[in-house]
Amino acid sequence: MWDAWWVLAAAVAVFGLAGVVKGVVGLGLPTVSMALLALFMPAGQAAAWLLLPSLVTNVVQMRPMPSLRPLLRRLGWMQLGIVAGTVGGMLWWGPVGEAAVARTALGVALVIYALWGLWGPGLQLPQRHQAWLGLLCGLLTGGITALTGVFVVPAVAFLQSLALGRQALMQAMGLCFTVSTLALGAGMALAQGPGHAASSWTGWGGTALVSALMLLPALAGMAWGERLRQSLSPQVFKRVLMLGLLALGIYMCARG
Repeated sequence: MWDAWWVLAAAVAVFGLAGVVKGVVGLGLPTVSMALLALFMPAGQAAAWLLLPSLVTNVVQMRPMPSLRPLLRRLGWMQLGIVAGTVGGMLWWGPVGEAAVARTALGVALVIYALWGLWGPGLQLPQRHQAWLGLLCGLLTGGITALTGVFVVPAVAFLQSLALGRQALMQAMGLCFTVSTLALGAGMALAQGPGHAASSWTGWGGTALVSALMLLPALAGMAWGERLRQSLSPQVFKRVLMLGLLALGIYMCARG
């Protein structure tokens, strides 16, 4: 009995910390949560508890909604590419395998990009090329998501090349991550078939309840992180974002 309460209390602390990280840099909630939850529970259970906090915090990150429509018009082709790449990739090679080689290669790419972002010159795409490059970037991001379950690369790099303001960048990342999450779920359902999908809901009620409970610390931590982000200058924010990507890349390399 006490062990169960200890695990629940530890999970609340983990989701609160992961929410703070997401509030500051706009990403990292799944990575931080999975890395810490795996210390005291099976990975499958951790992933199930993560489902609602990850999806809802991504939706919350898309605020404010009035400015979402023009952003969606600008990034519409990218979102179509993400859906097509994710669902198509999972239908092609099956559910996410998290192959060690793929995750390590992706981690190395993240490290290189983060180091470039910290010390290299900034890049900005011309307006006339953003639509077709967005579609290509979405397809590539979707394919990588289908293979590894990670939907950061190269989406974040592309969004940064659009010279968006800090709030618009956070909103754009929330949009891409939400679409990627939904496309990943749809791809898993299609790749595994209706029979597997039905059996996976066995015992879902308890897991869904705990996942919903974990929303509270995740959202509270995210709100605190957002307030902290507002106090950062644009230069410091960019450095914090790059350091977050660097940490994510190093973690993926170590896990691989």
